[in-house]
Amino acid sequence: MEPLESGQVWHMPELRMKVDLVGKLLVHYKLAKHNAVRVPNSIGSIATIEKFLKKNKAVLVKETVLVAAKK
Repeated sequence: MEPLESGQVWHMPELRMKVDLVGKLLVHYKLAKHNAVRVPNSIGSIATIEKFLKKNKAVLVKETVLVAAKK
């Protein structure tokens, strides 16, 4: 599993987690169902979040950057 970094998006079968900010001990994140409208901010320890991601078999989403062709 990759180390937690700001901006990561992790997908699980029924949830997704967006990591907002990673500090020395804590992680600020948003955890929501895929069709959620409002998502609360949460805080947890890095160790707890990593255990949660492993337990739920989370997959890190690689974001692709699309570059528009200049005309």
